[in-house]
Amino acid sequence: MTPEPRNTELWKITLGELDEKMGVKIVEESVERVVATMPVEGNRQSFGLLHGGASLAVGEAVGSWAAVIHASTLGKTAVGVDVSATHHRSAREGLITITATPIHLGGTVTTHEVVLTNEAGQRLCTLRITNLLLDRKA
Repeated sequence: MTPEPRNTELWKITLGELDEKMGVKIVEESVERVVATMPVEGNRQSFGLLHGGASLAVGEAVGSWAAVIHASTLGKTAVGVDVSATHHRSAREGLITITATPIHLGGTVTTHEVVLTNEAGQRLCTLRITNLLLDRKA
């Protein structure tokens, strides 16, 4: 059961320093779905592949943003408590798309699936992130 919204003003995503350095761009933001893109170039490891840490960093950011958007409908904020990822394949170039969708939107805890895909729509990485919803501090 989803709690009734208390506040219709949704939180708007603001990029952090790491997001900007990684070249993240927001495509869509709502309670139902957050979508962003990130270039592979500038986010590769020494073997020329998309860095797994970059995948986790951007996936955690997008999943956390999705949780905070939901939390804002309840007058709350969100903090991450768990993230796990599975890498399916890598990329050497192009633009990846990161999409977060809710698995569970509660009043205390949210869980999102975050999927990273390449330009051909192939799944590169799947993350699951759980966030704890907290009252906003004054």
